[in-house]
Amino acid sequence: MIDVSAARPIAAEPAGAAGDETLADARLIRRVTLRLIPFLMVCYVIANLNRVNLSFAALQMNHDLALSATTYGFGAGVFFVTYCLCEVPSNLMLHKIGASRWIARIMASWGVIAVASAFITGPISFFVMRLLLGAAEAGFYPGVLFFLTLWFPAAQRGRIIGLFFASIPISGIIGGPLSGWLLTWNGLAGLHGWQWLYIVEGAPAIVLAPLVLLLIRDNPAGAAWLSPHERTRLVAMIAQGQRDLAPQPARPVHRVVLDPRVLLLAATFFSNVCLMNGITFFLPQIVKGFGLGPLQTGLVVALPSVVALVVLIWWGRRSDAMGERHGHAALANLVGGAALLLAMLLHDPQARIAAISVSFASTLAFAPPFWAIPGSFLSGRAAAAGIATISALGVTGGLVAPWVIGLLRDATGDFRIGLGLFACLAMVVTCVFYAIGRPRRG
Repeated sequence: MIDVSAARPIAAEPAGAAGDETLADARLIRRVTLRLIPFLMVCYVIANLNRVNLSFAALQMNHDLALSATTYGFGAGVFFVTYCLCEVPSNLMLHKIGASRWIARIMASWGVIAVASAFITGPISFFVMRLLLGAAEAGFYPGVLFFLTLWFPAAQRGRIIGLFFASIPISGIIGGPLSGWLLTWNGLAGLHGWQWLYIVEGAPAIVLAPLVLLLIRDNPAGAAWLSPHERTRLVAMIAQGQRDLAPQPARPVHRVVLDPRVLLLAATFFSNVCLMNGITFFLPQIVKGFGLGPLQTGLVVALPSVVALVVLIWWGRRSDAMGERHGHAALANLVGGAALLLAMLLHDPQARIAAISVSFASTLAFAPPFWAIPGSFLSGRAAAAGIATISALGVTGGLVAPWVIGLLRDATGDFRIGLGLFACLAMVVTCVFYAIGRPRRG
């Protein structure tokens, strides 16, 4: 049984100078959070819109370009081929030249390609643009995760990562109705609705890229908006968390990549990505099958994101409060798989959406405790390489899941078999992850 009940001992309430210092540290972390996280969240909302707006474009684009479910699924997933190949090199470049310049480069390039996707004409150009988008966006997600390790002490990272990942359900809450509305622009200025969708949702990345250079500093030491004392204190807090790690000799990248702990985390993340992309890329088509129009479909698709937003933040805070990561990550992924499997067995539309909402929320809640784990045994360049490796190997699930689900949809006429298959995979892998990977007591 998965145990998430083991909490850290509660320390005595500090008094006097120690209490004042603790209060000052909390205020400092809150200030840094308010300065960095909202902007990074906006950037990630745009990233998610450009990655998955394909699921709404498909409601018109598949017919206009004569794309089968298999072709659509492969195109949705082929994004992750170049994304995976470029992930580790991209994160190492971020570590070398700095987060602000590299993240700005990523956003500008993916914005241009996202807008250009409005002019695909068939399967080949569809595949090419998805490959280019994957290469352009590679490194943003693990790069920000690595960036957060440079700004926040380890004990705070579950909550902070939870706030950052709240961008995903927020993008769903905004993107569902927005995408459905943009599809109604069909015929405006001679363009299809799905073309307007790509243009309108891709442009903000181009606009935001220069702001990254103005608002983001690579580490606390370079932050002019902090006082010298605040910079020194924040650096000390982060360094203390690194000193709490077991001593780590410098390791070449290939040893980090082949570390069994890194590979186990990558396999677990793979199962989570399969769940996430199975839901994300096919939910609009499932909901449209209930007989709804584009705008109504967008509103219904947003419902799981509303549930996920609340659960995601709460679960990250709970993981921090209890000082426990593996059990929280495992339980979330297990419930995500079980709820999706239940959804595929249900026939009532309302019950199915309710089960999918639980699955989506749990699948997202996996992220905050999970991404706090690599920082517990990796630091510096090894952390950059390790996080990127976990992400790069794991996101191959984004290729496998949509393609297989599309193949099975064409073969059987039903999405449920493919989705149920990946729900079962997630549950099995999660049990292995918890049984093998959790820290042993004593």
